[in-house]
Amino acid sequence: MRLYGSGQLEAGASVDGQAYKNVGVSIAEHRGFSIGGQRNPLIIRLDHVNKSQNHQGYVELYLSPALRDPSMIREVLGYEIAREYMAAPGANFAKLYVNDEYRGLFVNIESVDHRFAEHRFGPGAQGLFHVRPADPDRQEEGCMKNVFGALEYDKGGLSCLKSNFVNVWKADAWVNLLNLTSMLADSESDVSEILHIDNVLWMLAFNNVLVNLSSYSGRYSQNYALAIDRFGKFHPVLWNLNYAFGSYKNTGVGSDLDLKGLQTMDPMLHKDNRNKPLISALLSNPLYRNMYLHHMRTILADHFSDEQYEIRAAALQELIAAPFAEDPYQPYSDEEFATSLEKTIGERSRIPGIVQLMSRRARFLSKHPLLTVVPPEFDKVDVKRRKQYARDRITDFTITASVSSFPRRVFLYYRPSPDQPFQMVQMMDDGLNEDGAANDQVYGITID
Repeated sequence: MRLYGSGQLEAGASVDGQAYKNVGVSIAEHRGFSIGGQRNPLIIRLDHVNKSQNHQGYVELYLSPALRDPSMIREVLGYEIAREYMAAPGANFAKLYVNDEYRGLFVNIESVDHRFAEHRFGPGAQGLFHVRPADPDRQEEGCMKNVFGALEYDKGGLSCLKSNFVNVWKADAWVNLLNLTSMLADSESDVSEILHIDNVLWMLAFNNVLVNLSSYSGRYSQNYALAIDRFGKFHPVLWNLNYAFGSYKNTGVGSDLDLKGLQTMDPMLHKDNRNKPLISALLSNPLYRNMYLHHMRTILADHFSDEQYEIRAAALQELIAAPFAEDPYQPYSDEEFATSLEKTIGERSRIPGIVQLMSRRARFLSKHPLLTVVPPEFDKVDVKRRKQYARDRITDFTITASVSSFPRRVFLYYRPSPDQPFQMVQMMDDGLNEDGAANDQVYGITID
């Protein structure tokens, strides 16, 4: 993210063989920073002087050292999975040379800046916030303690909120963020008015399935951003996935989890924790709870039930094996890299192997009572259309759906145009909505 050090150095750069002049180079604020360190995370701004300068449309390169990730693939694999379900940065690998000297293998991550917000959430996006890196020793006087990025409502108001978030775009959006914390704290408020619920549920499901605890779901409620679209709704954006797949182990309740605890972590973690209102407030709603569980089932089915992630992880490691072996400053050995999918690495940090963790976690979740419920299935969906060659003007649309496996309720999400948010309406099986006979498991609705 765009959290810079004291300044930028000007330099020339070459990216994929293409030369750029007068770029800005700085060390990013990062937990892995060390004075004189050879693998400090770097930010390279191509438009530092020349504002039109970019590489394939990107103006900023964020080079992550993949801290506490002996596999080197947690970020690339994690973002790859996340992008199937929500807005998330692109990520790939980069070989870094400084003054023609090879400095090692890094992970190149798309910056979550105003360009990201406008590209993912449409022109007219209204703001972007980053969660400040958690620092338990630096907390604002007069504010609630240990809130960090949890979005708890604090009576201290904006000054307390500003101690935990950075407004990186559009300074007048602070009131929106304060309003979000207030609505999350009020059980009578309809937070869906300013929060994109489905995107939040995808993020929470992702964090839980992949044991991504250096996130909102973990101790410090950090490593995510909040973008505001042009309709005033907040969307979460994941960040800093090098701790995913159990590399960071603290949920905020008790001590660090051991390997078995990570593998069997509760899918409803924090559901009653009022200090995590994004989780507790949303999962107290039966509909949102079911959506969240279904998102977990989807992620499991798409990537972990048939071990697709294992095949992809091995392919990514094969891609980077040579530059990893040549990396002069890599803290992990070739043997640790080679065994990092199957074995725990490190006597102290105890970083679990990705396959070692996820093979048993996937089995645990697939057998969990909350996730073994057979969901209803859509057998057929029809839209009543204008008859062929007819010239009648269409003023409404009738949609019917045949649904088996005993659905309780059926909802339709629709939007008038692709740049507008979805609206939700309940479909009926009462014989009065062109759905056939009542209680025949055919549901209908007419939209003007």
